[in-house]
Amino acid sequence: MKGSFKKSTLFMLVFVLALSTLLAACGKSKEEAGQGGKGEEGKTAAAEFRFTIASDPPSLDPALMKDSTSGIVAAGLYEGLTRLNAEGFPEAAVAKDWTVSEDGLTYTFNLRDDVKWSNGDSVTAHDFEYAWKRVIDPATPADYAYKMNYIVNAEAYNAGEIKDADQVGIKATGDYTLEVKLHSPTPYFPSIVAFYTFSPVHKATVEASEGWAAEQKTIVSNGPFLLKQWAHEDKLVLEKNPDYYATDKIGFDKVTLTIVNDENTIFNLYETNKIDWIGAQAGALSIDRTPKMIEEGKATVHNVGSVYYYEFNHQKAPFDNAKIRKAFAMSIDRQSLIDNVTKAKQTPAFGIVPPNIAGADDKTYRDMYADDFFQENVEEAKKLLEEGLKEKGLTELPEITLLYNTSEGHKKLAEAMVDMWRKNLGVEVKLANQEWGTFLEAKKAGQFDIARSGWGADNNHPNSFVVDLLHPNSGNNDGKYINEEVGKLLDESLTLPDMKASLDLVAQAEKIAFEQDMAVLPVYYYTTVTMLKDGFKGVGPDYSGTIDWVFGSKE
Repeated sequence: MKGSFKKSTLFMLVFVLALSTLLAACGKSKEEAGQGGKGEEGKTAAAEFRFTIASDPPSLDPALMKDSTSGIVAAGLYEGLTRLNAEGFPEAAVAKDWTVSEDGLTYTFNLRDDVKWSNGDSVTAHDFEYAWKRVIDPATPADYAYKMNYIVNAEAYNAGEIKDADQVGIKATGDYTLEVKLHSPTPYFPSIVAFYTFSPVHKATVEASEGWAAEQKTIVSNGPFLLKQWAHEDKLVLEKNPDYYATDKIGFDKVTLTIVNDENTIFNLYETNKIDWIGAQAGALSIDRTPKMIEEGKATVHNVGSVYYYEFNHQKAPFDNAKIRKAFAMSIDRQSLIDNVTKAKQTPAFGIVPPNIAGADDKTYRDMYADDFFQENVEEAKKLLEEGLKEKGLTELPEITLLYNTSEGHKKLAEAMVDMWRKNLGVEVKLANQEWGTFLEAKKAGQFDIARSGWGADNNHPNSFVVDLLHPNSGNNDGKYINEEVGKLLDESLTLPDMKASLDLVAQAEKIAFEQDMAVLPVYYYTTVTMLKDGFKGVGPDYSGTIDWVFGSKE
């Protein structure tokens, strides 16, 4: 979840469900969606929820956040105009309602007047205008700046082609009214602004210190929880915000996030009643324990909208050759990896879009377009490797290292992959691991040969995978895969009002990326395995596979 698109303005029409589905869901409350915490009546005093994260959040600045760990924490600290519930549907948050012009190009968000910053100041439309324009300011290293590109002149301002921020279609027309002008009608815009990049920030705080979001004492936030303690590399403690406008909907008085990346330690903490939850990117059950816990009914398996894959560095030999990339992808046995290594009922992946992501006409994308782009075939893989080496003028492969972020699960899978490449292709691949923040920066800088990757949906739409990961201009395309035909198909898909016609082009782009180029090496579509102590409600994985905890409660 990182990157910065420098793409056409047409690129804005992405990310979520069909219009009819979203409009039907737009008015849902947390209670209607089954996500609400306890009301005032019956709530439990001093209710605490405890879970783990694998590392310090790399950033808690909404403009700079780009990963799931930061997002999990930020879900409690910040609140945007809208939020997505666990099913991926938008609902009102700081914006109490909104209107759309007849031509669909202007959104007017009417903000609540009772939302406070943690320092007591009122949250206003000016805070949103400042925050959004800060994201697209060329001086801000915002990896997700491209999400603003559907707003008039946002892309041009971010690229430095326009110097006057007042020309961008974001304007506070009053203290509690935000007007946003779009390039093209985008009926699912309320879903897009739920993403954390669109959160407000407190201007005076941001301008007082560049590192304002790096320490507990300098963070000013507006969400349901306050950051009360941040002991780096140890834990974060959040407490219920007494000034939150819907405090009666918040069931937890305290939330403790302990930083642990060892899965055995996480399980021991759970068994000794020191944490209440495992799973959904907030702790993980070890591979060795997973089958037993599932069989005994102590753990639950959820299919989620995420994909596990390996990235090739397309800018570096030998993976600047398509035949060599194909050889590596076709020479592994995905089902064997699932049965013998990951053991969590995942589905082998031969594309990039998971099975539960929405398509058109009440079908999933995968119902409409199968991921049959290639097959596992060791003999064909050997032949392709030999041909690829000849095309590169090589007699053998250069030294190759597979990079992964520190995790016992990632390590075991990487070891199994390396063993399959050794056995099936006769090649040696070294292993290297890095701590999460360092790993993200190394990938962004292109300092890898092959790197472990995972991607969860930001919105319930196939473009959250195909566009974000395969578009030539995507900042999330860490391997620098470039095929201009793929980019043109994706851009054209965004101009079509008919959902099926649009998805046809998305599917064509995905097909080229794998059949022709093997842009990345897909391994499996995720499940998430979760464990939860008795007495908790409203906590679980959302549709993308990330923990949804903010409106949970404890009996």
